[in-house]
Amino acid sequence: MSIISKDISKAVTLLTAAEVVAIPTETVYGLAGNIYSEKAIKAIFETKKRPFFNPLIVHIPSIDSLNTIVEDIPEKAQLLAEAFWPGPVTLVLKKKNTIPDIITAGKDTVAVRVPNHPTTLELLNRLDFPLAAPSANPFSSISPTTAQHVETYFKDQIKMVLDGGACTSGIESTIIGFENDEPIIYRLGSTALEDIERIVGNIEIKNRKEITPDAPGMLERHYAPKTKTVLTGNILKILPVYKGKRIGLITFQSEIKDNSVEVQLALSKTGNLTESASNLYDVLHQLDKMQLDVIIAERLPDHGLGKSINDRLQRATANI
Repeated sequence: MSIISKDISKAVTLLTAAEVVAIPTETVYGLAGNIYSEKAIKAIFETKKRPFFNPLIVHIPSIDSLNTIVEDIPEKAQLLAEAFWPGPVTLVLKKKNTIPDIITAGKDTVAVRVPNHPTTLELLNRLDFPLAAPSANPFSSISPTTAQHVETYFKDQIKMVLDGGACTSGIESTIIGFENDEPIIYRLGSTALEDIERIVGNIEIKNRKEITPDAPGMLERHYAPKTKTVLTGNILKILPVYKGKRIGLITFQSEIKDNSVEVQLALSKTGNLTESASNLYDVLHQLDKMQLDVIIAERLPDHGLGKSINDRLQRATANI
């Protein structure tokens, strides 16, 4: 059984020995390994059952480390790094030749960020190498936001989960690539579109792709419960469709008065989008364990982090 521990020194020892360790970030827990160890990186892919065509995010301790990973930093990339690092923004930039192709799925770009979590920043500063760390869950499953989520997924498949408490942001980082030095969003995430546009102006959102994605997190089906999941803008209209079924309900803030609903959980009783993002995956984990027939999720206001939450819920419905 994997060990949940707060011992950073133990994590350093394991990672230096090319083992895989689950680590906390402000977004979700990651399954981490030395980017320069083929053994460690292969173990990440094999443990997650993640396809090798899907690239990984590299985690570094500071903005000063960026030039050890990438060849070129466009002006707007520098602005974004200065504005949001440490934090939940990932930049996709031209990689140095020293970055192994297995990390980048053979592409000439690498996804990189500085996580905003004190435990993992200390860990990174004590290592001689950056960490690749996709979310610590089986491929396409609900992302983990607690150490216990990770332990439940992998049990004895990994030797350690570094416990950093519950993740505060709760959904993955926003991923931004560059085409002709202009930023483009590859994945909506914990940094709102509006906040990014305040730094670099209007920015395009690139459509998701099933094959050879440009960056991590672009696949259509992702973050999905095993339970059938439905996203709707009108809960009362869709409830009769599932009459007689065991229904779990995810609402933004309001309680729905309907006896056909077995259990319902609100993301934020105060209507706070930041709180909703933080709670999203934990709520999905809770409902997915209840052996329901269907999870019905309410579409959130489509602005700020609501847009990112809707993106995750939309992809969760791809298991229908």
